[in-house]
Amino acid sequence: MRTLPVADPGVPESRSASRYFGWVARRQWRSLVGAALLGVLWLGGQAVMPAVLGRAVDAGLLARDREALLWWSLALAGLVAVQAFAGMARHRLAVFNWLAATYRTMQVTSRQAVRLGSSLARRMPTGEVVSIATSDVDQVGAAMDITARGSGAVAAIVIVGVLMLSTSVPLGLIVVVGVPVLMAVVGLLIRPLHVRQRAYRAQQAELTGRANDIVNGLRVLRGIGGEEVFAGRYREQSQQVRVAGMRVARVESLLDSAQVLLPGTFVVLVAWVGARFALDGEITVGQLIAFYAYAAFLTHPIRHLIEAVDKMTRGHVAARRVVRFLSFTPDLTDPVVPATRVGGQATALAHADGELVDPETGVTVRPGQLTAVVATDPELAQRIADRLARYVDSDAALGDVPLARLPLATVRATIMLADNDAHLFAGRLRDQLDPHGLADDGQVASAVAAAQAVDIVDALPDGLETVVSARGRDFSGGQQQRLRLARMLLLDPPILLLVEPTSAVDAHTEARVATALRRARAGRTTVVFGTSPLLLDAADAVAFVDDGRVAAVGAHRELLDTHRRYAAVVTREED
Repeated sequence: MRTLPVADPGVPESRSASRYFGWVARRQWRSLVGAALLGVLWLGGQAVMPAVLGRAVDAGLLARDREALLWWSLALAGLVAVQAFAGMARHRLAVFNWLAATYRTMQVTSRQAVRLGSSLARRMPTGEVVSIATSDVDQVGAAMDITARGSGAVAAIVIVGVLMLSTSVPLGLIVVVGVPVLMAVVGLLIRPLHVRQRAYRAQQAELTGRANDIVNGLRVLRGIGGEEVFAGRYREQSQQVRVAGMRVARVESLLDSAQVLLPGTFVVLVAWVGARFALDGEITVGQLIAFYAYAAFLTHPIRHLIEAVDKMTRGHVAARRVVRFLSFTPDLTDPVVPATRVGGQATALAHADGELVDPETGVTVRPGQLTAVVATDPELAQRIADRLARYVDSDAALGDVPLARLPLATVRATIMLADNDAHLFAGRLRDQLDPHGLADDGQVASAVAAAQAVDIVDALPDGLETVVSARGRDFSGGQQQRLRLARMLLLDPPILLLVEPTSAVDAHTEARVATALRRARAGRTTVVFGTSPLLLDAADAVAFVDDGRVAAVGAHRELLDTHRRYAAVVTREED
């Protein structure tokens, strides 16, 4: 059994679709060449069979030569055996080529999606990404699969043309001229087919994105009574996709009909001309049988050749979309010269022992403390969190080192941001909470308890082994928040940023979360963005941001007594 590639797929050639195809082919050239040679042996052996059959008739049956008939029959049996073995081996290698190219393309696109990170949504609609992951990667693989049969088809047509020319020039010319004419006629249909397919797939990707938006926002839509409006828009757009699909189907039906009609007509023509030549004595009976067999056989490689042109064209279109996706660059990149030492002091990121500072607002987070950030504008609080976690480039710094001068992987390992855009994935709940699989049962239980999520786990049929749906749709908003908090506590990063971690949780549970959070993160740097009095009361310090700058810093109760604007924001009263 052959093993699919599991190592690093390498750096793809993404300057054009053709170059990408070349890169994929080079990565698996041995299996491609092997499959092509087996394809030539498979269809080439079939192409020789009519000639051997004709010789058996002429030299054996008509000449009543038993020995010649035996030898030609053995030769035919040998060709059958070789063709059967070559066909089986060719199929195995062709399937491997398909799977390997599909898997390799999936590897590079998945890696690119991870590389783009939060900038992916701004680069390409969700439906387009889904279309690439589910359809285009398969089309690239199919283009590699068809190379074996395509090579065999070309070889078989050449062999048949040579054999027929050597026996009868007019019949040979029918093959030499007729096959290119057939391919030209089919080519007239393939181009408009792929133009319509591109339009159909673009509309389908847009419809998928709309469906994704509706599913994700269904609760909000129900709250504002917008279900029917969006459902109506979806129905209207789906009908447009249906019409586009019918336009594609019309051309596909013509292409499928042509693949039957044109080769069939070709068979009739060769058989008719061959019969006329046999009646006129220009060819023997055995040659007539061989020519008829050639004509019948040619429908096979011609259809393979048409399929090869179709799949290679589709693969090229798919590769063009993959290449476009691979060409995107993330919003954030590693510095050309990463900072290692500043002012003679090592940047001790592993212990996060420096102050985390956002110069734009003046927010300063002291190491080892639970700090709360309250902003008059909730969107500003999210922007501060994004800057401190380096989800956008800014002048934010850790200690004396600007985050923009640090490798992005180092920042991600040191500073983790958890907001309400984070999701649970499909799969075992335990895998959602412990994605690295490094925690033992006690650690998982402690994190779940600290996040006040024990009741959630206990209510599941298989506890932590329960398989949950994508995006945590099995849970309410408050339950998702607590499970996400358990995940972050289990990861235990040096610096943890939490944005509105209890906005969907009841007050009783929120009070217990605040107490447990302080205890679980003791000695670690934690920043909470929000206006919950229960969380603010548990903080060591609160930074109040008003009009884009830090207006006050102090304990929650102190700020309530001394800062009217802060008190108005936290208590949601008029200033």
